[in-house]
Amino acid sequence: MRRAPAVAGRFYPARPAELRRELEGYIHPTAPPEKAIACVVPHAGIMYSGHVAGALYSRLEPAARYIILCPNHTGYGAPLAIMSDGEWETPLGDVSIDSALAAELKKACPHLEEDAGAHRFEHSLEVQLPFLQFLQAEFRFVPIALGVGRYDALEELGEAIAGVVRRAEPRLLLVASSDLNHYEPDNINRRKDQMAIERILALDPRGLYDTVHRQNISMCGFGPAVSMLTAARRLGAAEAELVRYANSGDITGDRSQVVGYAGILIR
Repeated sequence: MRRAPAVAGRFYPARPAELRRELEGYIHPTAPPEKAIACVVPHAGIMYSGHVAGALYSRLEPAARYIILCPNHTGYGAPLAIMSDGEWETPLGDVSIDSALAAELKKACPHLEEDAGAHRFEHSLEVQLPFLQFLQAEFRFVPIALGVGRYDALEELGEAIAGVVRRAEPRLLLVASSDLNHYEPDNINRRKDQMAIERILALDPRGLYDTVHRQNISMCGFGPAVSMLTAARRLGAAEAELVRYANSGDITGDRSQVVGYAGILIR
């Protein structure tokens, strides 16, 4: 199956040359790239969060394979939706799904359902692919969209991912696609974002889950982050680093209703 771009021309340029120019403006490696276990990266339109995503990707040593976890904004499809076959098209070319890895993940976590419909219009995973394509000519990935909010299901998925990744060769990288708090005044948004970021930096999936719910933080990708953190801890993650933080008001100048973005490296 070939998955066509859903947000090219809206979230990022549809013309390859223009897209490459945009990415060149955001990706600036300033030090030798680092091997990481996982990361958190935003997924807004490239004009809003591209500088945060670019700063994060500039620090990463590319991997041969990725598991990319994203929220399900559309509500379509299964609550734990995976695609196991085919290619995703972007203006920079096609990226193949790692079918063998997807099969292992479905075996390890039977709640994962084959469901291309959950991914068809979802932007939060699609926007990661051009960044990765800019950095490397070849890679494979497994897309997983999460529309489930129960902690036990997110933890179970994280445990399953860790078991698969522990046995995997060549090296894998976990990507959790998430923006932070949405559409509150700058001072409130920053306070809520900081609470969520602190739990991620502490490698605390349960703490992140509880904080998001208790503090009413509208972090759209808290589910992917919880599953990713669960897996990263099982894989021996020892520390996390906030590479860059910003919000939409830094770009638009409108501080009345902003969305927060963080790029976080976990190793």
